[in-house]
Amino acid sequence: MRAVKVEYKVRPEFADQNKTNIRRVMDTLRQDPIEGLKYAAFVKEDNQTFVHLNIAKDETTLNQFTEMPDFKTFQNDLKESNPLSPPSPEKLTLVGAGFEI
Repeated sequence: MRAVKVEYKVRPEFADQNKTNIRRVMDTLRQDPIEGLKYAAFVKEDNQTFVHLNIAKDETTLNQFTEMPDFKTFQNDLKESNPLSPPSPEKLTLVGAGFEI
């Protein structure tokens, strides 16, 4: 199992587009779920700082996710937006969960 938290801060003028891009990824995941993947994205009260949580059962599952065209578009757009704080991934170690992974 692999769990990662990614946090970054976008420019104010890119926040709405970033939300749109995230929703596009989520729509794709709802239409074509990846077994063994839990993924969520949040925005903090400042409306510029985003936090993504990704829990994948293994590397193959994670690779399926990162190879999704909508996810690649999300990543490219974010990079091109020149974020105020670039994405900072942090690996997490599971202590316990109230759901199956």
